[in-house]
Amino acid sequence: MSLSKTTIGPFELYTVETGDFRLDGGAMFGVVPKTLWSKALPADEKNRIPMTMRCLLIKSNNTGKVYLIDNGAGTKFNEKMEGIYQLDQSSKNLKNSLQEQGFDFDDVTDIIFTHLHFDHCGGTSFYDDNNKLKLTFPNADYHVVDTHWENANNPNAREKASFLPENINPIKESGKLKLVKENHEYEPGLSSVIANGHTIGQQLPKIEHDGKVLVFAADLIPTHVHVPLPWVMGYDMYPVQTLDEKDTFLKQAAEQNWNLYLEHDAHKEIIRIQQKDGRFSVSETLTLNDL
Repeated sequence: MSLSKTTIGPFELYTVETGDFRLDGGAMFGVVPKTLWSKALPADEKNRIPMTMRCLLIKSNNTGKVYLIDNGAGTKFNEKMEGIYQLDQSSKNLKNSLQEQGFDFDDVTDIIFTHLHFDHCGGTSFYDDNNKLKLTFPNADYHVVDTHWENANNPNAREKASFLPENINPIKESGKLKLVKENHEYEPGLSSVIANGHTIGQQLPKIEHDGKVLVFAADLIPTHVHVPLPWVMGYDMYPVQTLDEKDTFLKQAAEQNWNLYLEHDAHKEIIRIQQKDGRFSVSETLTLNDL
């Protein structure tokens, strides 16, 4: 596994790969017909498409903080769940990725959760040899948007399956939870963009310096195939709101040449966007090494 890295102003950025998995292609593309999406992402015999869990580590040379954005699904899945999602951490996993980039669990001071669905926060804790839940990052504070924390702890019946108690409870009981407001600024040059369509209170971390911008696109743009406006996930709680948020977000990305860091795309790490005749498309594919 070869991981990429770069520097934007005072921020050192490192790719952290935490594993691969598969999700139902129909759920990932909602009302878009399989005959269209399967051309870009062919499904397996169970109609699942390849996905990854790509996180981002940010070391700030201004504050000394080491931020980790999301941390994957973790290791708490039983055999049945591993089979459903075909979770594979044999070549990519959180510990190995951090070590390859020169970090360990103890080095992380802050975890910024885009949201608390299982594939974004499961790595926060693990079962020890006595089957007790332990925290993976002993020195880290956990940052969650306040409206999302309320939603995660009081989910509707449709979203409940994504908020697993074994993921949420260790965060709740850690004493290290930091609730933030929408569009929070963590420090100069590191802020977040809010997006409520997928789930209430999802935050997309944004790094910027001297006109260069990298946005962690999370589940607003999970893969490069989701760039066209109508290509919205069936998982989204409020798909019409996602449409509006994507339109605003992608217009800014195209006009200001943003670099969009893709969390779930198994093949593309960073994309840039262009707009032509009212349609958005990928203009360029990069990695952190290219920035």
